[in-house]
Amino acid sequence: MSVVIGVRVPERIKRELEELGVDVAEEVRRFLERRLREEKVKASLRALEEVRQDIGGIPGDHAARIIREIRGD
Repeated sequence: MSVVIGVRVPERIKRELEELGVDVAEEVRRFLERRLREEKVKASLRALEEVRQDIGGIPGDHAARIIREIRGD
């Protein structure tokens, strides 16, 4: 299902885009899809940051020990 979104632009812009053969509807759809992806990523990053803050740091020297184990030290 789709909906119609109306946007007012200066007539000059519409005319120039048409002269250049730009499919305005397709451009707007692509732009909105890209913006949606960007906003979802931002929201996910905010949620991850909240979780990270809730968890806090790794207590004591556990972090250093984990890193040494990963490196094989």
